[in-house]
Amino acid sequence: MPDEGRQLRGISGEQAIRAFERLGYQRRKGKGSHVNLTKANSPRLTIPVHRELRIGLLLYELKKAGITPEQFLEALR
Repeated sequence: MPDEGRQLRGISGEQAIRAFERLGYQRRKGKGSHVNLTKANSPRLTIPVHRELRIGLLLYELKKAGITPEQFLEALR
């Protein structure tokens, strides 16, 4: 568990959005530099389009989506 933070370091907002799209989410317009992602019967995710996402934010959105860090990292590839 403590290692998952290191694995998620250095991921940009665009990379995260593409990974969530591969996991079935659809991009919706957000406000400013943020993108909303939706999926049927799942909570809406809000991802900032920043150069590098904070690990805590990414872990929070993964938990909200019910996705493990391992599943997310696999979708990044």
